[in-house]
Parts: sequence; C-alpha cells; structure tokens
Amino acid sequence: MQGKNLFFPTIKSGRSDGQSPGKNIGLDLLIGVLIALVSIPISMGYAMVAGLPAIYGLYGSFLPILVYGLLTTSPRFVFGVDAAPAALTGALLASLGISAGSEDAVRIMPLITLLVALWLLLFFLLKANRLMKFISQPVMGGFITGIGITIICMQIPKLFGGTSGSGELVELLIHIYEQAEQHFHTPSLILGLSTICILLVSRRFVPKIPMQAIVMALGAAVSLIFPLKESGIACLPEVSTGLPKLVFPDFSYFSLGVQELLLPTFTIAIVILSETLLASGNYALKYNETLHTRREILAFSLGNASAALTGCCPVNGSVSRSGIADQFGVRSQWMSVSASLTMVLILLFGTGFISYLPVPVLTGIVISALIGTFEFHLAKKLKAVDKSEFIIFWAALLAVLLMGTVYGVLVGVLLSSVTFIVKQSRPKIEILGVDPEEEGFHSLKRRHTYLPIEHVLLYRFSGALFFANISDFEDGLKKAALEDTRVIVVDAAGIGSVDVTAAERLLLLYDRYKEQGIRFYLAGHVTEVNAELRAFGAERLVTEGAVWSRISLALKDAGYTKPYPLVQRSHPEAATHSEHIAEKTWAYGPKRK
Repeated sequence: MQGKNLFFPTIKSGRSDGQSPGKNIGLDLLIGVLIALVSIPISMGYAMVAGLPAIYGLYGSFLPILVYGLLTTSPRFVFGVDAAPAALTGALLASLGISAGSEDAVRIMPLITLLVALWLLLFFLLKANRLMKFISQPVMGGFITGIGITIICMQIPKLFGGTSGSGELVELLIHIYEQAEQHFHTPSLILGLSTICILLVSRRFVPKIPMQAIVMALGAAVSLIFPLKESGIACLPEVSTGLPKLVFPDFSYFSLGVQELLLPTFTIAIVILSETLLASGNYALKYNETLHTRREILAFSLGNASAALTGCCPVNGSVSRSGIADQFGVRSQWMSVSASLTMVLILLFGTGFISYLPVPVLTGIVISALIGTFEFHLAKKLKAVDKSEFIIFWAALLAVLLMGTVYGVLVGVLLSSVTFIVKQSRPKIEILGVDPEEEGFHSLKRRHTYLPIEHVLLYRFSGALFFANISDFEDGLKKAALEDTRVIVVDAAGIGSVDVTAAERLLLLYDRYKEQGIRFYLAGHVTEVNAELRAFGAERLVTEGAVWSRISLALKDAGYTKPYPLVQRSHPEAATHSEHIAEKTWAYGPKRK
C-alpha cells in the first residue's frame, strides 16, 4: 500500500531487488550532500534569472526539497530552483515593470510562488494528471529548449561584465550588442568561457565528478587570492548568515492587475506539472517503479507553498540534479533529507564564500547547466521518424524565442492537437488475404503467399470512424472493390467507436451495396460499437446480420468456408521469398532503392 495514501508522507526506497533499503541509506545521505553542493551555484544562478538576489536560491534549496522528498512517490527525483520556472518568473517581473533584484521583486515573489502553489493544488483536486497525455514530448522538448536558449541569451552579457537582459530573442540580441559596446571586459569573458568549457568537457569525460561545485570553489578561491574586483571582474554581494525569515504574501500587489498575475502563474504551474511529471515518469519507467502522478502534483503544490514561505521563486523538478543523483546510484529520498540538512548548515555557517564568487563563473555554471537541458537529440530522432512531430518541436521552440513562453506552450499544444486530428482522420487502410497453411487474415502487402479470396474484399480500417474520416473510408472501399466483388467484410478490430455521421453513412453504404447485390459486413469490433450503431439510428446493421464478432463468421454467413477459394497472383519472386525474408520485410519495411 506504500505510496497510495495521498496525505501521509513516506521515505520511499527505489530498490526492486528485494534488498533492505537500510543498506543504501548511507550512500543516499552522501549523495544528498553532493546534491546540496551542486545546488549552490545552480540555484543561486537561477534565482538571479528569476529576478531575486542570489541568496534566495539557497533559501529555495532546503525547505522545498525536504517537503517534496517526504511526499513524492519517486525515490530518486530532485526538486528545487530550476531553469523553466525561473525564466517564466523573470519574464513576469519584466512584464509588470519590476526591476530584477529590486525590493519590489523580493516583496512580490511570495505572492507569485503562492499563486503557482494554489494552481497546482487546483490541478491536484481536479486530477489534472490525466490531462498531461495531451501535452506531447515534442512540445515540451521544444519549449524547454527554447527557454534554455532564451535564458542563455539573457545571461551572455554577464559573461563579459554587462547586465542581464529581458524580452524575446530579438530584444535580447540587441541588448547583447549594446552591452558589448558599453561594458565589454575581456578578463571577465575569459573567466566565464573557461568555466563553460571546463564543465562541458568534464560532463563528457568525467560525468560522475561534481564539477559545478568544484568550479564554484575554485572561483571563490581565486577571488580570495587575487584582487579580481580591483581588476574589474564583478563578484556577488555579501549576504547575511542564517536561515530565512518566514514571509507572507503581500496581496496589495493585486493592484497591478489580477489577470496580469493569474495567467502567467497558471503557465508556470503548467510547466512545473508537465516537465516534472514527464521527467520523473521517465525514471519510473527506467527502474520499473510506480509513480502516483496525482500525489506528485500534491508534492509540487506543497513544495511551492514552502518556497513561498521563504520568499523564493517557484520551484520545479531538476533534470540535471536528478541525473547527477542517478549517476551515483541514489535509491531513496533520504537523499533529499540529507540535501536539505546540508543546505541548512551552509546557510548557518557557510555563506561567507558567496561574496568571493565571480559573476562570470556563476554565469558560466548556469549556461553549462542550461546547455544540458537542450533536446536537440529528440529533434534529430523526430526528423528521421515523424516529420510532423519534428515541425511541432521547432514551432514550439521558435514560438518561445520569438513570441515568449506563453505562446510557446499555446503554439505547441495547438499544433499537437491539429496533428492528432489529422492522424485520426487518416488511419491506415489495408487489403487482407489468407494463406491456406496459416490461420488468420493478413495484409496482402506483408507476404506474397497471402492471397485474396475470390469475389471477396477484406478491408481493414485502423482507427475510430467519425465525421472527419468516413469519406476516406468510403473512397478506400470504392478503389479496392473489383467488378466481380460480391462480399465486402470490413475488419473493424481497430474501430473503437463510431459517431452519428459515421453510423448514418455506414447504413447508406449497406443499403447501396445491397441494391448492387453485394453483401456488406463489419467484423471483429468491440461490443460498444454495436451499441453506438443502435443509438445513432443504424440498428438495421445489427438486426439484419451485418455485424459479426469474427471475420470467419461473416464469411460463413456469406457462404464461404475453409478452404477458401483463392485468387492466384503471379509473382516471379514469390517462390524464393522465404518466410524469414518476408518477416524482415514486414518488420523493417521494403528496401529503399
């Protein structure tokens, strides 16, 4: 029963081999310390992307990760300050005319994060996890990649001594150019680019070494030893030691406009829901674990509510930090408990190093982490397999870059819906035959030994039959029927439903073929289709025996029994077309010339 209770947290083990979870607690606690160290530069960087002072990244890295770790049913996923919600939050502040890092930004943030938490709570109550199947992976891949590119463009000026930008791609490129003209500082750029190169190379060759934390420590050490500030390299400001004070939302900011706050926070909540469920679901599949998605939404909501209490920006599941934990073999959320306690110790005793951290180093860490979120490998796969999904990926990406994050989601979902409708309206159509030495009915394209039955058309239609594709259904029958066709049997095993338009047209087809002396049957479909035919006025198809549970029974009703009379086809290669080659042709398709 573990994981099914929605309100009582557990520390869940990911072991599936029967070993006691206690044997792995020590390793998971150590991995938690590592996750906390890696989170320091990444969380501080994303907090600044969201428009907050860097210390708020650490505030969001102890309470939310603990709450999530106690509630989640995923034994290995990490929660915290992350790229997508940070970028969306920073864009929201810019749209409200609030300067990043300002007192207003700090004051409004608890309200923004609380609204996100409330949206997620509403999703939990409405069981919105069931709706996530309508947001496809190409949409999320293009969206996340677009956000990553946008944040990188925001951060590029900080590599060479400038200030971060805001807006869409064109505005960001103009800002990069202007900042380069006014504030270009070569030593800063060298330091920032060196950081990126070290992290990218280490990710490729030594992925298990936590180079983000090492590079951060080296940057602070260099700043301590050498006078970087005097040479023009910016460092982070000093921060006070100690845990954050609990804060409460300032509802007076609703004066800026309820709609201006509700729609963007709804978008942030949707992104948190979809991205985290998708990523954690992939881990669950990888390790054959059960992920209770509705309880996950509750964990997202309460994690963000706890972030609001610390004044942090909205938080999300972290793919990069979860990947690090997975590399080291994490198997339980004792990791999150350890990471939370480690961050508490850092806030109490170890924040003095922050003022020595060079801004170009922190920026380089953030940019390298963002590069790791790119989904171009998915685009490459889609290009080879499904061109429409490939277009959706790039449409979502370009919409984010050129029009903003909200439009990226809308464009991606709209295109996914259109693609789904088009695919449903054009299902696969095949003509079937038989082999005297085999059971069943098979596509004539699959093997040359499959032959049509004399005067019979066996017609397979794979998809729901409704108003958008009934014409294709009819056209396919018209093209496939021969002058001597006397029986038409539709293999309806793939037809899971019919609508009123399809039912009426099927009845018309039945009557038309009957006038021509042709027997027309539907066979192999689920019982619900018969109920829909009756409900939509096509009951005569049922009462007059035009529907059968199996193709063989429909043929028997038409007077055909085994051995069926077959139409011999002349294929010179049929004699040498072995069963093995035929199976390979069916599995991989015909060889392209």
